[in-house]
Amino acid sequence: MKRTDCNEQRDAVMFDFIGIGLGPFNLGLAALTSTLDKVSCLFLDERSKFDWHPGLMIEGVHLQTPFLSDLVTLADPTHPLSFLNYIKKSGRIYSFYIREDFFLLREEYNRYCQWAAQQMNHIRWSQRVETVNYNYELACYEINVLDVKDHSTHYFYAKKLVLGTGPKPNWPKFCDQLMADNRDVFHSGDYLSRKRHLQQQKNITVIGSGQSAAEIFYDLLQDIDNFNYTLNWSTNSTRFYPLEYTKLTLEMTSPEYVDYFHALPSDYRSKLVGEQKNLYKGVNGSLINEIYDLLYTKRLKMEGREKQLDVNIFSNARLCDIAQEKDCILLNFYHTEQNESFQIKTQGVALCTGYQYREPAFLKPIQSRILYNKDNQFDVNRNYSIDVRGQEIFVQNAELHSHGFVTPDLGMACYRNSKIIKEITGVEYYPIEERIAFQDFGVPISAEETALGQTVPAESYCEQA
Repeated sequence: MKRTDCNEQRDAVMFDFIGIGLGPFNLGLAALTSTLDKVSCLFLDERSKFDWHPGLMIEGVHLQTPFLSDLVTLADPTHPLSFLNYIKKSGRIYSFYIREDFFLLREEYNRYCQWAAQQMNHIRWSQRVETVNYNYELACYEINVLDVKDHSTHYFYAKKLVLGTGPKPNWPKFCDQLMADNRDVFHSGDYLSRKRHLQQQKNITVIGSGQSAAEIFYDLLQDIDNFNYTLNWSTNSTRFYPLEYTKLTLEMTSPEYVDYFHALPSDYRSKLVGEQKNLYKGVNGSLINEIYDLLYTKRLKMEGREKQLDVNIFSNARLCDIAQEKDCILLNFYHTEQNESFQIKTQGVALCTGYQYREPAFLKPIQSRILYNKDNQFDVNRNYSIDVRGQEIFVQNAELHSHGFVTPDLGMACYRNSKIIKEITGVEYYPIEERIAFQDFGVPISAEETALGQTVPAESYCEQA
């Protein structure tokens, strides 16, 4: 073991597990374990407090899942850290009831999570994990942590780990230099901090077709007649597609579908995820309609003015390059259906290009204990573990390629956390639903065949037919 220096502190407690990173998923895990006296755990995050996508807290925007997808309710509706308990203690439960809207405002969800975090004493903020090593003498993981406030070093020990560092902002590699040099080119996660400056530009371009892009475009469109800028919106997709939200489709956010998806060959899983973007990356249908209605209203309002409504919306437009010119930013696009290139000159660019998981650097010392697939991604077991033993290191929101589009869904967080708690402790503290869907996702098995424990090969039916 490493010698302890004067500015280092070693925590003598051996935790059952330590959670690293506190987004909504690990925060939910913290909430569900906060009432379990027999479970010893600690959660670490380098931020000073919980704050969920502050750059996208646009007034009036809401979640795409109902309020029941809070931190705890779908695991335990009586839990003291439920959203309903929060709204009751806040004195707004009757207002929420009268509002008759299951979809929380994003700002309210953020405040609820902050409230829940404040109720827990096994969370430590401002703690940046530097490295994770395996201590063979103690048969546990040793976590080296830097306190970003006083710069002291701490060591914690845990039998198991739950990684909740989450995905990071993603954009095309060719945007790197310009984003570093020009404040007018930025990722959507920084939108609110750049908005005031952005609206001083003559021409603004929003790139992307997901929910964040639609929210930013709508927000900028509301002020277009006050600032008189040109507003562009482009997507690489064939259309600005809505999030599919029909009930039989929602059944795919289920344990059965995760079982089905995880059992598919890895190559087919990758293909399927690419085809399912409308299930988790689309725009609320109501917002698409509001955008159209606002376009219609603004065009009518600006008729007869010297500068009329100047909005350009492009689909099938793949961004290929971006360059700084003397007084503008040059965007080079390729039309994917007409096989032609075109350019747009603009002064401000919001890159709504999503998020992508990146393996934390602190895992490097224990990479030999982690399973990887041929694409160098975590080879995630069905129980959400990634270690060679299948029972020590678990992940949150890092398994899109292995568990499917339900991975970032807040509505499946309690299910995953209940599974992880059971895997770590060996106790099913929260009842885990194994079947919730009316439909079957794989080859149907009749009651008779189930009783016999066998199925008839498809070829047999074909031969009989």
